[in-house]
Amino acid sequence: MCIFSGPVAEVAGTKIFARGSAQGNQFLVYSMRYAAADALAMILPLPTPAHPPEDALRFVDFSGYGEFFDDLDNCFAKTRSRDFGAEEPSGSLLTVYSVGSFEASFVPHRQDFARLDSRFRLPDSTWDTLPQYADYSFAVFKLKPGAQSVHPMAFEFPRCHPDQLFFPTLHIHQGVVEESAHFDHALYWQATYTREQRIHIHGSRSADYRVTKMVDIARAQGVVAQDTPLYRLHLSGMYENGDLTIPEGGV
Repeated sequence: MCIFSGPVAEVAGTKIFARGSAQGNQFLVYSMRYAAADALAMILPLPTPAHPPEDALRFVDFSGYGEFFDDLDNCFAKTRSRDFGAEEPSGSLLTVYSVGSFEASFVPHRQDFARLDSRFRLPDSTWDTLPQYADYSFAVFKLKPGAQSVHPMAFEFPRCHPDQLFFPTLHIHQGVVEESAHFDHALYWQATYTREQRIHIHGSRSADYRVTKMVDIARAQGVVAQDTPLYRLHLSGMYENGDLTIPEGGV
């Protein structure tokens, strides 16, 4: 589960990929299965520098690479055991991008949600309980009703902490923020670590095969680096409700 603008009957199989990119930016790819009776939006908070321009985020169309996360999983030998770890819009409307089967928008600041259709935003009272997001930006993906297994949602955004990889894992259920939440997440990332840095990421596992052996680099459109190590962490069960960050390292 993540942040949705309306009720969802089920969310499962969340998979997120992160990698640092040029000029301190970060790539993020997100995928999950869901079921909802009505059209709604998935909202991903992003720790960007305060008040970025409206074109600061770049969406990447992954509709032609639906098996992206399957290929990432193939980088890990199957014989190993499973990992585990512990009002109406005002002003000009935000740009709506066509990204494969999605319509998506970049919301530079919380106040800009007023420029989206009311179906695709949360009430101010919910954001008032989350002051840590006061200076965040948001990627918003409009989702169709029904039971859906969607192709990966991908984009590149500027980050305010270039030494950290950010994973949007906060859960909001029908406008309510609980202290803990059930996670069914597989996190993937690329980074370069010293041995000392590596052992501090508890429960993570490094890939057994190079990404160039299993991943279609051309269809990944620059999101995946050819020579950077790949890691994976599974989170399944009840965890403190919030986003996760992982040090990017760098040697």
